[in-house]
Amino acid sequence: MTQRVLFLGGTGVISAACVRRAIETGKEVTIVTRGTSARSPHPETRVLTADVRSPGTLERITREREYDTVVDVLGFTPDQVAQTIDAVRGRCGQYVFVSSATVYERPPRTLPVAENAPQANPHWEYARLKIAAEALVRSRMAEGLPATIVRPSHTYDDTRPVTLGGWTDLARISAGEPVFVHDDPTTLWTITHARDFAVLFDALLGDTRAVGGAFNVMGEEALSFLQIYDELARACGAAEPVLVRVPAERIADVDARFGERVLGDHAYSMTFDTSRVRALAPDAQTTVPFSQGAAELVRRHRAMPAAQQRDPEMDARIEAVLAAA
Repeated sequence: MTQRVLFLGGTGVISAACVRRAIETGKEVTIVTRGTSARSPHPETRVLTADVRSPGTLERITREREYDTVVDVLGFTPDQVAQTIDAVRGRCGQYVFVSSATVYERPPRTLPVAENAPQANPHWEYARLKIAAEALVRSRMAEGLPATIVRPSHTYDDTRPVTLGGWTDLARISAGEPVFVHDDPTTLWTITHARDFAVLFDALLGDTRAVGGAFNVMGEEALSFLQIYDELARACGAAEPVLVRVPAERIADVDARFGERVLGDHAYSMTFDTSRVRALAPDAQTTVPFSQGAAELVRRHRAMPAAQQRDPEMDARIEAVLAAA
């Protein structure tokens, strides 16, 4: 019997890759989207154009058709997650909440970080809201909700540059202009191409062994920020990147948005134990190393005139941090 999967979202970096993989593995996929994304839905999906936050929308959608699995990529706060759970509970066999590996305590007590590691992230509100949302999911699981929690690390594709400055960083690297890194750029950052994430993620859908558990879902590639910028420069055909080291706390003083990402995600080495998900997907392999991912990023950047227009606001923010060094 064909597995029916409902994705709340379906055109983002993570969700688009997961939708594609689900279709490749024979699932019947429906996505709910507001229709505002620049990325077109996969042509083989059933597309419902709606706002999942509109009262009654999800209840109506899940009354009209039964789903084996509901994947929630749009839950960022406890209130949003509670609304979704109330709408789908009793109408699906598995609710999958996409959380984040930023929920884990920094600095970590041990490496690699396993799913039972302590959770705390005072530096980043995004992470704190995910922690609270996970707590809500676990409380509903204790009441019988058949749920699975998924924690990705940084996941990217050719539409989302991996560094803080986005496309502007690529333009600066290509021009031989300086970019900043935090004061210890040898820290390891686990980054995963969306195609690799999707292979592991897909193994959790509809598997009863995944119900009731939390899973780290990411590739095994952990690079230092020095290596990341070197790969980006190589892909750009540029000389060795000009990196200016700025203390993490100083970055936060100058630019709070950069600061929460640095202190909440970059400043400490984070590698992860993925043995739980790999036990369910023993044949899954990481097939997109960052050297390839960086080349794809640069090719897309150069094929898109809009991406090559440097963002003046981002440039100004980068220059402010550089001046503070």
